[in-house]
Amino acid sequence: MQSTNLNIYQRLRDFNVPSAVLDEIFSNDEDLKTLTKSWQELKAQDLKEDQIAEAVAEIILKELGEDLIQSLENSSI
Repeated sequence: MQSTNLNIYQRLRDFNVPSAVLDEIFSNDEDLKTLTKSWQELKAQDLKEDQIAEAVAEIILKELGEDLIQSLENSSI
């Protein structure tokens, strides 16, 4: 994994995006392309990496919904 992608992965994980979800995003070329493009666009607006990660994580978690997130958390216990 490229260092840029690894950085994005780790930052999103730090903002509570489950690893299973990140693995799915990073294994799909189109999803990864969308994520990195969005990340770069936010970075071009002079947002700090933590601000970007927080905003992107919020969108991902909102899209997933609470039920899916809870089921992912319960399955990893």
